[in-house]
Amino acid sequence: MDEQRFADVDNHFDEVLGGPDPILTAALARSEEAGLPPIAISANIGRFLHVLALARGARRVLEIGTLGGYSTIWLARALQSSGLLVTLEYEPLHADIARQNLDAAGVHVPVEIRVGAALETLQALEDAGVDPFDLVFIDADKEPYTEYLDAAVRLSAPGTLIIADNVVRRGTIADGPSDDPQVTGIQRFNAAVATHPGLRASAVLQVVGVKGYDGLAFAVVDDPEAVRVPSDD
Repeated sequence: MDEQRFADVDNHFDEVLGGPDPILTAALARSEEAGLPPIAISANIGRFLHVLALARGARRVLEIGTLGGYSTIWLARALQSSGLLVTLEYEPLHADIARQNLDAAGVHVPVEIRVGAALETLQALEDAGVDPFDLVFIDADKEPYTEYLDAAVRLSAPGTLIIADNVVRRGTIADGPSDDPQVTGIQRFNAAVATHPGLRASAVLQVVGVKGYDGLAFAVVDDPEAVRVPSDD
């Protein structure tokens, strides 16, 4: 089977499970017109996140990596009416396009887009003593994924679900040492997920579809106060 077959099946299920969504289609088009990189999650992964947020009964969601707000809309649509979504974006242009997309989508919960370096924004959230999040979605620059994980755990409560995208990288994470900082960043993250004392359970799901071959990591928080001891790598 080739990647075109995977894409065809992905498109089939997108059609069967809901078909084209004009709001989400417009969000992608607006992002493309603004020159944002075409790296948003696929529709089926968006639907999967939506289902997970519903199953978790999430009221408060933290997203690390907004881009044009495509995944943000999927997550926001799943929240209870009293909920809140906080999403972090480094690029001001991306944040501006995301705000336009969210306004056009008319989501029913408040969405805070915080612009700046994510590690600094995460520290600011922690320093402010915000209420813990029920679900965290990580989909940003790969090199600091491990540090994002540590911050996500600290901003969680027992039972919080942490999801991270792009953790397989076409299988290159299994090839040993790499000169690609994106790959080594994910290798560090995967090792951290496996050993983090604050997590109760973790798993990785390989994914194929219109975006090619990659995967998602899942972890459930047990003790937000447990501190991971950094390795020497």
